[in-house]
Amino acid sequence: MKTKLLLALILILFFATRLYKITEIPPSLYWDEASIGYNAYSITQTGRDEWGDFLPIHFRAFGEFKLPVYIYSVALTQKIIGMNNLSVRLPSVIYWGLAIYLMYLLSLKLLNKKSTALLSAFFLSISPWIFIFSRTGFEASAGVMFFLLAIYLFLQTDRNKWFVIPSILSFLFSIYSYNSFRIVIPITLVVLIYYYFNTLTKKIIPLILGLVILMVGILPIVRLMVFDNGAVRLQTVSVQGETRFETGKLLLVNYLSHFSPDFLFQGDKNPRSQFLHGQIYFLDLLFLTLGIFVALKKRKFFYVFPLIMTIVSPIPATITKESPHALRSILIAPFASIIIALGVSWILENLKKNLTIIFLTVLSIIYLTFFYLYWDGFRELYKFTSTDWQYGYKQIFTEYKEEFKNYDHVFISDKFGQPYIFALYYLKYNPAKFWSEVKLNPVNKWGFSKVVGFDNFIFGDFTVENINAWDLPSGRSLVFAATWAFLKPENIQEKSAVKDLTGMQAFYVYEVQK
Repeated sequence: MKTKLLLALILILFFATRLYKITEIPPSLYWDEASIGYNAYSITQTGRDEWGDFLPIHFRAFGEFKLPVYIYSVALTQKIIGMNNLSVRLPSVIYWGLAIYLMYLLSLKLLNKKSTALLSAFFLSISPWIFIFSRTGFEASAGVMFFLLAIYLFLQTDRNKWFVIPSILSFLFSIYSYNSFRIVIPITLVVLIYYYFNTLTKKIIPLILGLVILMVGILPIVRLMVFDNGAVRLQTVSVQGETRFETGKLLLVNYLSHFSPDFLFQGDKNPRSQFLHGQIYFLDLLFLTLGIFVALKKRKFFYVFPLIMTIVSPIPATITKESPHALRSILIAPFASIIIALGVSWILENLKKNLTIIFLTVLSIIYLTFFYLYWDGFRELYKFTSTDWQYGYKQIFTEYKEEFKNYDHVFISDKFGQPYIFALYYLKYNPAKFWSEVKLNPVNKWGFSKVVGFDNFIFGDFTVENINAWDLPSGRSLVFAATWAFLKPENIQEKSAVKDLTGMQAFYVYEVQK
């Protein structure tokens, strides 16, 4: 009963801090979130994605082919609560909540100690590493949850060999949630099958059937990579040196950067991944060190397994140019939480009984204080990242949407991303109408193409050199020009301005009649 109560309190803490102003902090949907939201909306309305493909396994989106699990999760949520920012972000909160519960179950299975399992769940729930990702609509949330579920189910094969089937299915759901798991899961399966080989081969049929399901399940990925330009995304983000030696050196540097003090204690430089805080707390280092020591001393697979997974987890981020990368290495967080819990448990086991309660109380207060300071800082400082969250586009398509119909042309600078997806999302644009109206620029060498217009919207890199009041088309035009991309034309008065949350101007707004 005590264990259930403590686990419930951990989950309450998690959901309370994630659901608080979830649609306001961060202040707007990022373009990937808007893309997920609109594709889900298109599915609910037509059964097709934004480009008209029927119930796709891979969503073309911006040309990077988004994976289906999170998008269909959002579609289901939209069916229940409607199309809004909450429906895009809520599935992520739910997936991470389930991941924390699975963290408890997995730790209990591995270490066979309820106290250590509770500590693992607690440390994951307050981890700075996952905080922003558990408040926003990032696909990795589903990937982590299904990955932890798959491992937990696989570990149950010592009770029943047929658990391998739902385990493989969960691995497949993880693969179709986030691209990093395409790399991590094969390595994980090799490790698990190696350890359980004697057990699994006593009744080989479940293992063979599971592997067949896995092979069949990844066929759409193989088809995408080989026949449908699916490798384009990998080519654009992958590390490539001039020589093999240089490539190897870059890969090694990228890998080690995920364990560097700079990354761990100052965080990912991407403000959408972390903001003015490290991936872990300073105190974590002490318990991580102790946990590693305990795991190696035990020399048992279940103790060493979290170490193995921590070592494997940065590999997907290692092969990319943007490294270290908090999101692509997100799996470090749950397994590091187990190691931290193992370190704390070792101290508890070596304390006198009358000191354990005092130690746990003091430790809980310290960590909850750390978390409160992080959470409070996050709430206060988020406005300084509003531009990074493309807040200006939200303003354009919510504050000016009633005016668009009064103009023949609406020009919008694409300096902050691809504004078309925000137009589709915030205006809840009819998907079928978009299919018939959309205009694209030529496909580039990477296979990508940008939307340059639909309806009366025109998107582009508007500068004083390539657009001004005198070469706009005839008619009445509304122009949203990014501050550094558009110099104010002579003799034209600003209509208004779009500002970010700090009061800085993001767009000049002009009205031109020709």
